[in-house]
Amino acid sequence: MSNYRRDFSPGATYFFTVVINQRSDGLLIKYINEFKQAYQDVVSYYPFETIALTVLPDHFHLIMQLPENDSDYSKRISSLKYNFSSLLPTYYRNMNLSRQFKREAGIWQRRFWEHLIRDDRDLDNHIDYVYYNPVKHGYVSQVMDWKYSTFHRDVKNGIFELDWGSYISEAARNLYLD
Repeated sequence: MSNYRRDFSPGATYFFTVVINQRSDGLLIKYINEFKQAYQDVVSYYPFETIALTVLPDHFHLIMQLPENDSDYSKRISSLKYNFSSLLPTYYRNMNLSRQFKREAGIWQRRFWEHLIRDDRDLDNHIDYVYYNPVKHGYVSQVMDWKYSTFHRDVKNGIFELDWGSYISEAARNLYLD
């Protein structure tokens, strides 16, 4: 069995990328209401602060701030994947004994990408990445046009201008497109 090195710092802020198995299915947007419900349920059971979130058809990016004495982000990601999967029609679930044993429905890739946010600059860079990602993938031409994101919450709270991202320099744009 692989021994993954993960950081588990209580109260830390983490960036995540979580991907579905069949990237062409677009399940996360097709079933966005189910995703929202699953997300709200997880936050109510295992509280955390959502710093930034963008949901795309085949993956999502999340920046999560854990409670002060809690380091178990894996429980939150696992619960979100499980809850969302359980809300989908059964024909999406590819159950076999191995998946049943691991509490998997076959919808999600088994692993996820996690990064400990080190400082304010790192946080700002990752928030920019999360919000600019729909433009990067060609779903919209401006960040403000993607509705499956906490960007609009942050605009409402005065953190971002509505037209943020439309005036990003070419050098910065290339960073986000890598």
